[in-house]
Amino acid sequence: MSQKQWVNDLQEVIHYHPDSKRLFLSATHDEIMQGYTTDIYFVSAQQILRHLQLDQTPVVAEIFARHPGIFCGLPEVLSLLSHSQIELWSLQEGDSFDSREVVLRIKGPYSEFGVFETPLLGILAHSAGWATAARECKEAAGKKTVLCFGARHVHPSVAPVMERSALIGGADSAACILGAKLAGKTPGGTIPHAAILICGDTVLSAKAFDESIPSEFPRIILVDTFKDEAEESLRLALILDQKLEGIRLDTPEERGGVTLSLVKEVRERLNQAGYPRVKIVVSGGITPEKIRLFHDHADIFGVGSYISGHSPIDMTMDIKEVAGQRVAKRGRIPGITNNPRLVKIL
Repeated sequence: MSQKQWVNDLQEVIHYHPDSKRLFLSATHDEIMQGYTTDIYFVSAQQILRHLQLDQTPVVAEIFARHPGIFCGLPEVLSLLSHSQIELWSLQEGDSFDSREVVLRIKGPYSEFGVFETPLLGILAHSAGWATAARECKEAAGKKTVLCFGARHVHPSVAPVMERSALIGGADSAACILGAKLAGKTPGGTIPHAAILICGDTVLSAKAFDESIPSEFPRIILVDTFKDEAEESLRLALILDQKLEGIRLDTPEERGGVTLSLVKEVRERLNQAGYPRVKIVVSGGITPEKIRLFHDHADIFGVGSYISGHSPIDMTMDIKEVAGQRVAKRGRIPGITNNPRLVKIL
């Protein structure tokens, strides 16, 4: 939108009809900016305040987190409020926060931002949840690499948001093309089982990969498709030799999954064969606990559902001042909550 224009009347809601032939059910950028992803009672609030000629009353609102986590989602918050005449204070992306800590403060007429409370809280809650999960994984991995493979577990409309949040939280790379690109990273990944199954042989697939894929993409190959993982690893090492950067273990649960004994065996067999530099990537149900378990024997951790399935960190918005007077709902302390870590953004 080129200028401020969002829903603030229930008649607009009644007469609004989304395109029945839309390709995807996710909200468009315009629908978000126009307020159509908000809860309807925030539109009612605008109408009530306008009726009482209180819509331009200056207020201060604060958003606090219900649980500790990693702050994320600020660029989308700024986009959402880009046409609002407000002042904004915020933590920086990647900052940690404590339970009940104020992460965002808004000052201005309630009519300038109130209708966006629902999407604003949703952006911060989900982004912080994903970033927090990634930080937990990275802390477990230390200097070793964490890749986010979570896009397949979420709706494609939010997959880039999720993977960008993971990168803010500390993941080293992400497989989702758009998610990685939005964070200024190069997408990371190997090749899928599908390609190997269609080729009919892991080594044939690896040779084709090496012959056809640009050199900047690492030669890391799955080894759990057809044969014993240790056997396939050695076959690949013999064929690709110094070009082989790593092998990936993604053994399904039906065959026992990726276990510590399996990772140890593959590592030792590669070492004995003269390939200690070949890295081991583990994926499939990886959690911070499994990262710590495998840490001394694996080099790269592909994490999917632990990040993508992490619960949003509940965020709450409170009005703390009205026309310069301290206020609060029952159970909360009236007035602005001091947090020297907040930085003025707008």
